[in-house]
Amino acid sequence: MTVIRVDKLSKSYFVPEREAGLSAALKSLVRRKTREVKAVDAISFEIGAGEIVGFLGPNGAGKTTTLKMLSGLLYPTGGAAHVLGFVPEKRERGFLTQVTLVMGNRNQLQWDIPALDSYDLQRAIYGLDPAGYRRTRDELIELMQVGDLVRKPVRNLSLGERMKVEFIGALLHNPKVIFLDEPTLGLDVTMQRRLREFVAGYNARTGATVLLTSHYMADVEALCKRVIVIHNGTLLYDGDLTGLGARFAAYKTISASFDQAPPALDGYGEVMSTDGLRVTLRVPKAETSRVTARLLTDLAVVDLTVEDPPIDDVIEKVFNSQAVG
Repeated sequence: MTVIRVDKLSKSYFVPEREAGLSAALKSLVRRKTREVKAVDAISFEIGAGEIVGFLGPNGAGKTTTLKMLSGLLYPTGGAAHVLGFVPEKRERGFLTQVTLVMGNRNQLQWDIPALDSYDLQRAIYGLDPAGYRRTRDELIELMQVGDLVRKPVRNLSLGERMKVEFIGALLHNPKVIFLDEPTLGLDVTMQRRLREFVAGYNARTGATVLLTSHYMADVEALCKRVIVIHNGTLLYDGDLTGLGARFAAYKTISASFDQAPPALDGYGEVMSTDGLRVTLRVPKAETSRVTARLLTDLAVVDLTVEDPPIDDVIEKVFNSQAVG
């Protein structure tokens, strides 16, 4: 079942443009020049029920703009989007009660009151059954392990604690579609892992569809089998996370440990790093088998591993290549 359908979705902004100086400022009062900026440029994709999909791209690629259009916060300039059969920009009640948007750099809870009071306000806004609301709230509080934190004013919580209570507030109405925009931004490694585990568990328990943007590739690798990559508002790739590396990574990394200092290894591949008696090489994918055999034959190798490059290196290569997916 297709839950999210995007067909040539576009969003453009017209921004004023003028030269510096008083003369240019006066001229702009009479005849203002504008320049079109395409934040999203005719992208298309579909996401099925229960999928967790990574939505990747550099800063300014159009990720947040797309999520805002899909959640009904922005009107598209062109194309169409459907979420759960609804047109998001119409903001119908049946749509709003089934979706949620969590942004790592934005707060939805009231700053000066405890999270519990904000939760009660949301219960009233969504018209939730009191008994069902309390059951869901208490389950989420237990899953997030926030305990008495929900009784403190939100402004007194740390960033990690605040993100936990924000997640609870976003899920009180049991949404079927969750848009996550940098949900682990600025969090420490431990808190990032806990939030990833929570999202994975919530998805497994409820079957909710999740569209996730993140600059932390650990988030994507832990949660997403499929990724969509955009750059400058244009779709570059839509497919398996593993396929991203297979398609765009033309090399592998070979890490070899030796029982004594090895000779120069430039003839075997590009030396990426040296750590004591361990050397990491970058080798063209087609040459991997041959180089591995040479290393084992020519040198006293204690341990050797062959790996695909880190996924963030692959993503950077995608951006640089500007390949059309």
